[in-house]
This record gives sequence, C-alpha cells and structure tokens, in this order.
Amino acid sequence: MGAAFPDLSLSKVSRDRSSMPYERIEVECYSGYRANERPVAFTFQDRRWQVEEILDRWYEGEVQSDEPALDYFKVRTEEGRVFLLRYNSLFDAWAIRVPQKTAH
Repeated sequence: MGAAFPDLSLSKVSRDRSSMPYERIEVECYSGYRANERPVAFTFQDRRWQVEEILDRWYEGEVQSDEPALDYFKVRTEEGRVFLLRYNSLFDAWAIRVPQKTAH
C-alpha cells in the first residue's frame, strides 16, 4: 500500500483556513512589477530564514468579495525546511502557518 499524504488541495486549505494557527512575521520581499511580489527571506522564532525556492503559490479572495485577498507561498529555505507563508494585501501583513508539534 502507498503512503498516505495529507489533502493539500486548494479547496481543503480554504475550508481549513480558520483552524490553521498563523503568527505574524516580518518578510523581506522582491518587488518587481508590483510590491511584495514574492518573499526572499523572513524572520521566524528569532531567526532569519532565506527562501531558496517557492514550491507553490496560490491566491484566495477577491477585491469585490467579502473575503480579503490573500497570497499563499509554500517555500523551502536554504536549510531544506518547508513553510507556508500568507500575505494579506489589505493590511500589508505577512504571517506564517505555525508548524504543529508532533507527539513523540
């Protein structure tokens, strides 16, 4: 039997958004054709993490909807750690999904 992987489809992430714990963070961004186009580094748990690769990116919400426009970035750091970052353009605020502690 194959290994079971969590369902990370956009609809699943969208439904579970309110149950995901996020923490506000400071992010350094590349700004090309628009401000805060993509993260290049961020500070989390008193440490600066350099983004090596953006593994995935998606958007949620619309300007005309009752939901704020959110940009999500699944990133891998130079150390190989994977994090989910979220940018809320309405408040110009970045947050990170706090990794869940695993039971030992």
